[in-house]
Amino acid sequence: MSDETTRTLNWLNQASVQEAQAWMDGIYEHSPWVGQAALSQRPFRSLAHLKWVLADSVTQAPHNQQLALVKAHPMLAAQPAKGLTRESSQEQQRAGLWQSTAEQAQQLADLNQQYLNRFGWPFIVAVRGPRGNGLTPDAILQALQRRLRQTPAVEFHECLRQIHRIAEIRLHDKCHHHAALGAEVWDWHAWLAQYSDPGFAEQGQLSVSYLTQAHQSCAETIRLGMVACGFDEVHIDAVGNVVGRYHPAQANARYLLTGSHYDTVRNGGAYDGRLGIFVPMACVRSLASAGRRLPIGIEVVAFAEEEGQRYKATFLASSALVGQFDRAWLTQRDDQGIGLQDAMIAAGKNPRDIPLLRRDPSQYLGFVEVHIEQGPVLHQHHLPLGVVTAINGSVRYLIEITGVASHAGTSPMHQRHDAVAAFAEWAVYVEQRARQDGDSVATVGMLHVPQGSINVVPGLCRFSLDMRAPTDAQRDDLAKDILQRLSDVCAQRGLQHHLEETVRAAAAPSDPQLQQAWEQAVAKLGLPVHRLPSGAGHDAMMLHRCMPQAMLFVRGENQGISHNPLECTTADDMQLAIDAFDTLLHLLSS
Repeated sequence: MSDETTRTLNWLNQASVQEAQAWMDGIYEHSPWVGQAALSQRPFRSLAHLKWVLADSVTQAPHNQQLALVKAHPMLAAQPAKGLTRESSQEQQRAGLWQSTAEQAQQLADLNQQYLNRFGWPFIVAVRGPRGNGLTPDAILQALQRRLRQTPAVEFHECLRQIHRIAEIRLHDKCHHHAALGAEVWDWHAWLAQYSDPGFAEQGQLSVSYLTQAHQSCAETIRLGMVACGFDEVHIDAVGNVVGRYHPAQANARYLLTGSHYDTVRNGGAYDGRLGIFVPMACVRSLASAGRRLPIGIEVVAFAEEEGQRYKATFLASSALVGQFDRAWLTQRDDQGIGLQDAMIAAGKNPRDIPLLRRDPSQYLGFVEVHIEQGPVLHQHHLPLGVVTAINGSVRYLIEITGVASHAGTSPMHQRHDAVAAFAEWAVYVEQRARQDGDSVATVGMLHVPQGSINVVPGLCRFSLDMRAPTDAQRDDLAKDILQRLSDVCAQRGLQHHLEETVRAAAAPSDPQLQQAWEQAVAKLGLPVHRLPSGAGHDAMMLHRCMPQAMLFVRGENQGISHNPLECTTADDMQLAIDAFDTLLHLLSS
């Protein structure tokens, strides 16, 4: 925190109730009770702690009081409206809502009315946005159109989330707080997101698959970024990883390994993986600009591939670092028939050098990874950061069901060998079985009917299956039951099926010492420490095979959605992640 922010908090902790209440006025729209409830929990340990206490005060309030808070907010309007607080007036003006075109103004008025009719309260959005510099009228209209489709319960909680974001920004203004590094890291994400694969770039969508031109442009951009940040060594290795090393104060000291991936899913978000690259880069830049060295070295790896989108070789990039790159992967071909080895050579990589990428675990303290949460838990707890306890074990299959293609009009229902009907029957069971465990998940993410036609009974069906659970044993029991049901359904319908296991990743519990260091870093920010497992797979799972690992999650916007264009986090939460990582570095250096 800045000196001015610290002075403000110190004053707030010591001020009379009346003075403190007056200072809190306007943070929550026409709802002074929120600040009053929060003041009972003084002293506030930090600005982050104050924000959490305010949000938690709303959570603990009865529903009728929460509803009154929502209804206290004004309608977004194209012209100044009655009842606007000074804060709301400034925010709407800054977003350019009063300078909207006539068409935008009319569309906003119409949608506002539709929203009010559907939900019974005004549409609420933090018009200054996750970056803090304001949303455009078009972005606001798009959010309004999208949220009109949500259920009342989901939308009510989304309104509260937006209210907390509005309060956060107003609180920062009052405290003269600016997340400078967080805003820069936000901009780095936006800059990298300019590169996208053909077919997606034209639609304004983000997709970066392994060794495409967009992928190689990302690698070069990250490389140049590391050089600019002051890393002592920067290079792109034989699988496309971008590696930056910042040397320790003394030679022969161990390094902390960190990083994440820069490839994306198709039509994905800009923060999955990339946040874990840019946060440590920001910390290294701060050290380098100050001319400081730590007793430990820092090695940041931007992994070239984690998502398994182009080739069936998930964790291809991080597997090379632990000496477990499978040479059989080189024979795989993508949808265009391009072999992995050929793609690597065309990109200037030498597959024969891959064994040289193996790291010596004795040279490292361990591996840590910062990652957007990709779920709603931190959002529900109003916490910007969470400490990961373990990464769930997973297994993936590509499956093919073969039946008999036949005429849709002349094939009696009881004589069909329909591959899609069998898939549908089985897919319902997949959902039911995963729910039985409570914390297992199973997903059919891809479905393809080759040469399908509107008047043909499908004779072939190809699809994917992804299963995850907190322990390997639970995952294996889930897989056993689901695959047995597939066999049973196919046998009953006179069909054949074929399985190909593409990924099997063991559950990866966090190293106790590294996890504790993350917890201390979060606590130093004045935040409650929330521990949670990761249902998603990460490069940390692969590094876990040869060295200790632990992860930090950063809260996601939009109910924590990920693998989606709506994936997002705020510049302020990024700043807290940077601060936590900086603290972690110093804890591990002591």
